[in-house]
Amino acid sequence: MSAGLYHLAVGRIDRQGIHREDELYVVLRGQATLTVAGEQRRVGPGSAVYVAAGVEHRFHSVTDDLEVLVVFAPAESTGPLLTAD
Repeated sequence: MSAGLYHLAVGRIDRQGIHREDELYVVLRGQATLTVAGEQRRVGPGSAVYVAAGVEHRFHSVTDDLEVLVVFAPAESTGPLLTAD
């Protein structure tokens, strides 16, 4: 397992790719929409969202600077991310 903080300011574009690891996002502050496999979900402080490995996902429509705790399992790979072919 590995963890980190992800910050996305209002007006910024989430450029993350598809990951090889399962992820758990826990929103610490801010407001945004998270699209996972085409399903949109509004998130804010206290929201927790699971994203399975290999699933396309992206934060967007950030209306208040977003700070998210992200946990990867197994630990995040240092290799290249998967592409969304």
